[in-house]
Amino acid sequence: MEHITANAAQILILLFLTITLLQSGIDKIMDWSGNLGWLKEHFSKSIFSGLVPLLLAIVLLMEMVSGILCAVGAFQFLVSGKSNMALCGALLSAVTLLFLLLGQRVAKDYEGAKTIVVYFIPTVFLIYLLQ
Repeated sequence: MEHITANAAQILILLFLTITLLQSGIDKIMDWSGNLGWLKEHFSKSIFSGLVPLLLAIVLLMEMVSGILCAVGAFQFLVSGKSNMALCGALLSAVTLLFLLLGQRVAKDYEGAKTIVVYFIPTVFLIYLLQ
Protein backbone atom coordinates (compact mmCIF):
# COMPACT_ATOMS: atom_id res chain seq x y z
CA MET A 1 0.00 0.00 0.00
CA GLU A 2 2.94 2.31 0.69
CA HIS A 3 4.04 2.17 -2.96
CA ILE A 4 0.57 3.20 -4.12
CA THR A 5 0.28 6.24 -1.88
CA ALA A 6 3.86 7.34 -2.44
CA ASN A 7 3.49 7.13 -6.24
CA ALA A 8 -0.22 7.77 -6.83
CA ALA A 9 0.24 10.52 -9.42
CA GLN A 10 2.75 8.49 -11.43
CA ILE A 11 0.58 5.36 -11.33
CA LEU A 12 -2.54 7.26 -12.42
CA ILE A 13 -0.79 8.96 -15.34
CA LEU A 14 0.79 5.65 -16.36
CA LEU A 15 -2.66 4.03 -16.36
CA PHE A 16 -4.02 6.99 -18.36
CA LEU A 17 -1.31 6.50 -20.98
CA THR A 18 -1.77 2.72 -20.96
CA ILE A 19 -5.47 3.06 -21.72
CA THR A 20 -4.99 5.81 -24.29
CA LEU A 21 -2.17 4.22 -26.24
CA LEU A 22 -3.29 0.58 -26.13
CA GLN A 23 -6.84 1.51 -27.13
CA SER A 24 -5.50 3.54 -30.04
CA GLY A 25 -3.18 0.73 -31.11
CA ILE A 26 -5.87 -1.93 -30.79
CA ASP A 27 -8.24 0.26 -32.84
CA LYS A 28 -5.63 0.43 -35.59
CA ILE A 29 -5.25 -3.36 -35.54
CA MET A 30 -9.00 -4.06 -35.51
CA ASP A 31 -9.78 -1.54 -38.28
CA TRP A 32 -6.54 -1.33 -40.23
CA SER A 33 -8.20 -0.73 -43.59
CA GLY A 34 -10.58 1.91 -42.22
CA ASN A 35 -7.75 3.77 -40.52
CA LEU A 36 -5.53 3.45 -43.57
CA GLY A 37 -8.24 4.77 -45.88
CA TRP A 38 -8.99 7.73 -43.64
CA LEU A 39 -5.30 8.57 -43.19
CA LYS A 40 -4.55 8.32 -46.91
CA GLU A 41 -7.20 10.97 -47.49
CA HIS A 42 -6.02 12.99 -44.47
CA PHE A 43 -2.45 13.12 -45.79
CA SER A 44 -3.26 13.18 -49.53
CA LYS A 45 -1.92 16.71 -50.00
CA SER A 46 1.11 16.40 -47.73
CA ILE A 47 4.68 15.18 -47.94
CA PHE A 48 3.51 11.96 -46.22
CA SER A 49 1.03 11.01 -48.97
CA GLY A 50 3.01 8.03 -50.30
CA LEU A 51 4.20 6.86 -46.89
CA VAL A 52 0.92 6.42 -45.02
CA PRO A 53 0.97 2.60 -44.68
CA LEU A 54 4.55 2.61 -43.37
CA LEU A 55 3.93 5.55 -41.02
CA LEU A 56 0.73 3.95 -39.72
CA ALA A 57 2.65 0.74 -38.94
CA ILE A 58 5.37 2.72 -37.15
CA VAL A 59 2.83 4.66 -35.07
CA LEU A 60 0.95 1.43 -34.29
CA LEU A 61 4.15 -0.22 -33.06
CA MET A 62 5.11 2.82 -31.00
CA GLU A 63 1.66 3.07 -29.42
CA MET A 64 1.56 -0.59 -28.48
CA VAL A 65 5.09 -0.67 -27.06
CA SER A 66 4.50 2.61 -25.18
CA GLY A 67 1.22 1.34 -23.75
CA ILE A 68 2.75 -1.95 -22.66
CA LEU A 69 5.75 -0.22 -21.07
CA CYS A 70 3.41 2.14 -19.19
CA ALA A 71 1.34 -0.83 -17.96
CA VAL A 72 4.47 -2.66 -16.82
CA GLY A 73 5.72 0.55 -15.21
CA ALA A 74 2.47 1.00 -13.29
CA PHE A 75 2.64 -2.62 -12.14
CA GLN A 76 6.27 -2.19 -11.13
CA PHE A 77 5.35 0.88 -9.06
CA LEU A 78 2.56 -1.06 -7.36
CA VAL A 79 4.78 -4.01 -6.51
CA SER A 80 8.17 -2.49 -5.75
CA GLY A 81 7.95 1.29 -6.01
CA LYS A 82 10.58 1.28 -8.76
CA SER A 83 10.24 3.40 -11.86
CA ASN A 84 12.71 2.30 -14.54
CA MET A 85 10.04 0.79 -16.84
CA ALA A 86 7.73 3.72 -16.12
CA LEU A 87 10.33 6.20 -17.33
CA CYS A 88 10.92 4.17 -20.51
CA GLY A 89 7.16 4.07 -21.13
CA ALA A 90 6.73 7.79 -20.45
CA LEU A 91 9.63 8.75 -22.73
CA LEU A 92 8.43 6.54 -25.59
CA SER A 93 4.88 7.84 -25.07
CA ALA A 94 6.17 11.42 -25.42
CA VAL A 95 8.02 10.54 -28.63
CA THR A 96 4.92 8.78 -29.97
CA LEU A 97 2.78 11.81 -29.23
CA LEU A 98 5.34 14.06 -30.93
CA PHE A 99 5.11 11.85 -34.04
CA LEU A 100 1.33 12.17 -33.95
CA LEU A 101 1.59 15.93 -33.45
CA LEU A 102 3.95 16.22 -36.41
CA GLY A 103 1.48 14.31 -38.57
CA GLN A 104 -1.41 16.56 -37.58
CA ARG A 105 0.64 19.70 -38.24
CA VAL A 106 1.86 18.43 -41.64
CA ALA A 107 -1.74 17.59 -42.58
CA LYS A 108 -2.71 21.10 -41.43
CA ASP A 109 -5.19 19.63 -38.96
CA TYR A 110 -4.61 22.23 -36.28
CA GLU A 111 -7.61 21.15 -34.19
CA GLY A 112 -6.26 17.59 -34.17
CA ALA A 113 -2.84 18.92 -33.18
CA LYS A 114 -4.40 20.73 -30.21
CA THR A 115 -5.90 17.43 -29.08
CA ILE A 116 -2.48 15.77 -29.07
CA VAL A 117 -1.19 18.53 -26.78
CA VAL A 118 -3.85 17.56 -24.22
CA TYR A 119 -2.18 14.13 -23.99
CA PHE A 120 1.35 15.51 -24.19
CA ILE A 121 1.07 17.76 -21.11
CA PRO A 122 0.47 14.99 -18.54
CA THR A 123 3.08 12.86 -20.31
CA VAL A 124 5.76 15.52 -19.84
CA PHE A 125 4.59 16.02 -16.25
CA LEU A 126 5.01 12.29 -15.68
CA ILE A 127 8.55 12.43 -17.05
CA TYR A 128 9.26 15.30 -14.66
CA LEU A 129 7.91 13.27 -11.73
CA LEU A 130 9.97 10.25 -12.68
CA GLN A 131 13.31 12.05 -13.03
